[in-house]
Amino acid sequence: MEKVVEKKEFYDLMIAEKLFSTKSRLQFHLDFVFEDVDFDGKSVLDIGGGKGLFSFYAAYKGASKVVCLEPESDGSSSNVVEKFNELKKQLGFKNVELRQVLLQELDDKESFDIILMHNSINHLDEPSCVDLLENEISQKEYLKIFEQIYALTNPGGKVIACDCSSHNFFHLLGVKNPFVPKIEWHKHQSPNIWSQLLGFAGFKNPVIRWSSVNRLGKTGKILMTNKLGAYFTKSYFCLKMEK
Repeated sequence: MEKVVEKKEFYDLMIAEKLFSTKSRLQFHLDFVFEDVDFDGKSVLDIGGGKGLFSFYAAYKGASKVVCLEPESDGSSSNVVEKFNELKKQLGFKNVELRQVLLQELDDKESFDIILMHNSINHLDEPSCVDLLENEISQKEYLKIFEQIYALTNPGGKVIACDCSSHNFFHLLGVKNPFVPKIEWHKHQSPNIWSQLLGFAGFKNPVIRWSSVNRLGKTGKILMTNKLGAYFTKSYFCLKMEK
């Protein structure tokens, strides 16, 4: 029998393992990323899922199958595999698996209802992402990737991409962003660019939402969850499209 994971246990474990700072902030972020997303009975592909926070959350919310792709977790200095397997054992989710392969290596006969790219869309082909606006070859490379993602998506399925947009007040000034000081802005693109390319691949009905700074809580959510507010903070967006 599958282990039943209670809400408190899931969140406590994620915080204890330092996958997020606090339970309230984790809940805030998960609610933002997965607004109106029903995982019940769905198959999920988590591209660049790391230690599995979002993969395990999908299983916790009722997903029937979850595949977490983390191709860079095979280094001897990485504890990604060890931590993923440890979390899987503690949570008891036998329907979640980690694969240390590239997206391009997935079997083209597989398909998923929900495909997530959480802070990973710009890493699918980082060199092409950098000069995406100016280089037609880079655009074709990303289109090829998105066409593969489209082929992996079941009819009526969803693709979700969350990341920081390159359009940011602090980036424009050329100074360090106090909210996300480590962001390399030249390696990011706006959600409009991503939605256009995903649209060329066949996805439709783009919905773009903007997040406030997590630590600002409900006040920030009321005042800052719009494009202008995001522009003056961390320019964090969530793009959702469907097949």
